Amino acid sequence: MDVEYDVIVLGTGLKECILSGLLSVDRLKVLHMDRNDYYGGDSTSLNLNQLWKRFKGDETPPAQIGASRDYNVDMVPKFMMANGALVRVLIHTGVTKYLSFKAVDGSYVFNKGKIHKVPSTDMEALKSPLMGLFEKRRAGKFFLYVQDYKENDPSTHKGYDLTKLTTKQLISKYGLDDNTIDFIGHAVALHRDDNYLSEPALDTVKRMKLYAESVARFQGGSPYIYPLYGLGELPQGFARLSAVYGGTYMLNKPECKVEFDSEGKVCGVTSEGETAKCKKVVCDPSYLPDKVKKVGKVFRAIAIMSHPIPNTAESHSVQIILPQKQLGRKSDMYVFCCSYSHNVASKGKFIAFVSAQAETDNLQTELKPGIDLLGPVDELFFDTYDRYEPTNDSSSDNCYISTSYDATTHFESTVMDVLSLYTKITGKMVDLSVDLSAASASEDDM
Repeated sequence: MDVEYDVIVLGTGLKECILSGLLSVDRLKVLHMDRNDYYGGDSTSLNLNQLWKRFKGDETPPAQIGASRDYNVDMVPKFMMANGALVRVLIHTGVTKYLSFKAVDGSYVFNKGKIHKVPSTDMEALKSPLMGLFEKRRAGKFFLYVQDYKENDPSTHKGYDLTKLTTKQLISKYGLDDNTIDFIGHAVALHRDDNYLSEPALDTVKRMKLYAESVARFQGGSPYIYPLYGLGELPQGFARLSAVYGGTYMLNKPECKVEFDSEGKVCGVTSEGETAKCKKVVCDPSYLPDKVKKVGKVFRAIAIMSHPIPNTAESHSVQIILPQKQLGRKSDMYVFCCSYSHNVASKGKFIAFVSAQAETDNLQTELKPGIDLLGPVDELFFDTYDRYEPTNDSSSDNCYISTSYDATTHFESTVMDVLSLYTKITGKMVDLSVDLSAASASEDDM
């Protein structure tokens, strides 16, 4: 391998594939390698036989669950916000032409032991059983303020400087109670814990606007979309994109040892006795274990079911957020459900995930509040993985390491990591001002 590459990307997880695509579109010379013989890394998609092999060893799946090839079970399932950053990146790179999307039926929140649809506009707030009559009016006024707010138009700010006012201070001006704040912060603004309350309100207002605009986009029951056949399509879409721009992909490359020069800067990657030279390396934490630290653990349960999750209006695809306060936890729990209508399971079958940042050593007990919402299950698997984040200074060693996937069932935090890495690598921002109609969920799929 005598060629020198601008960037070598190690691992074909979703974050690495998006970065590889973005860098290829920038006309950088990219080599993309993976030690596995399949795409996706930790965020791969498994058929039924692969799922059984991973969790049950030599057992074979029962015949009544359906054909193995009908299943595409995502190992890191996350919905995409219809107007969110990931969809904008997909359009910016042109990967949307390799994918078909379908709107997600429902967005719910767990409150006082029950599941409720998440209201996202002043009109929905008035109908929501989450609040009493007077609270609905107050919430309606707050939603209206958020809908009308334009960052560059002070006449819409009502005299509030949201870069200084904290979220708690802004919400207190509308007199909302803790219960309302809980579902707005966690199920609309998608904060993972309560730290946002003491931070400037602008971020929360922008997140609420994104949620409402995404709901309005498909006039559906949720702000989310999801690719047909699951997320496994995404890494492959980016691989195709990279190839179009002259990038090179190599799967099944053992070891992938990162080489450094005398100053500690990356200078190449060696596999099977050959070294490819490069200026920069992008990788997931598993390729440079001495440059990352463990920051936590994710617990999750994967269920195969023959029915939708109860109390979700028969939704074939749904997200339920269980805010930390409702469970006495330090962080939220998430339920994700998808089904044969997104071509990820056999006819009549549903796949549900319950995931949370581990706070104890007891996986099954900790996930019980989420599992209890699912109703009867045909099969249930438990899984756990460690989360890592980089400790290196990328400006001194030219190694750009992604953070492990978190417990959330939506993509917003994942994309923020990708965009921040892109800026560190290139010194510029990704242009996210795109024509969103390029990623439409077709009417007959709605």
